[in-house]
Amino acid sequence: MNDTTAGQWYVASLGRTLVWARLRVRDAGTAEIFDSDGNTLSYDSDDTARAALFDAEFVAFDGLDEDDALARGFSLAEVSPPQADNDAALRGLMVQSLGARA
Repeated sequence: MNDTTAGQWYVASLGRTLVWARLRVRDAGTAEIFDSDGNTLSYDSDDTARAALFDAEFVAFDGLDEDDALARGFSLAEVSPPQADNDAALRGLMVQSLGARA
């Protein structure tokens, strides 16, 4: 079983839809991003991987405070990074609809 929670989570918001990405830094200093399409993208360094995430308008989930989250259309109390037993199961959870606002 893979530990799909290991790594740093990034999130982008499109209206009431959240798109997740997981960044993992390898011992050799390389990095990989597991994206919402289920692809694992390799990078030569964590700086390069983070730059790619920022270019795609992702932000580090653990760096958000409640005001940041609300500005992006969600509350930290209502979301958390997806969890699954393996990357195949995780793929279906990488795009999260928050539904319509009441």
